[in-house]
Amino acid sequence: MLNSILLQAAGGAADQGGGMMSILMIVALIAIFYFFMIRPQSKKQKEIKKFREAMQKGDKVTTAGGIHGKIKEIKDDVIVLQIDDNVKITVDKAMVYPSAGDALQTGADIKNNPN
Repeated sequence: MLNSILLQAAGGAADQGGGMMSILMIVALIAIFYFFMIRPQSKKQKEIKKFREAMQKGDKVTTAGGIHGKIKEIKDDVIVLQIDDNVKITVDKAMVYPSAGDALQTGADIKNNPN
């Protein structure tokens, strides 16, 4: 009878250790998810927000729809883009991204001059 009580106590202790290991695995999975998914996305959003705040007349940009143009005028939340000689469109400021060439140039500048 004493042996059965000791075996049950030992089995209960083993079960608790397994539960703790499960909790640690869940915490590790959440940490991995944060560092590989959430953090890079928030960093990218901050860079795009910084770009939109620094936009000025003459910058080359790309819209969310893939239209490339040059900024002619910036109003509150609206940008006037010149697509061709006599073609101008009005686009919401939130739908504008840096053009690929400018983004590559900016990346090269950051690598060469990390300050």
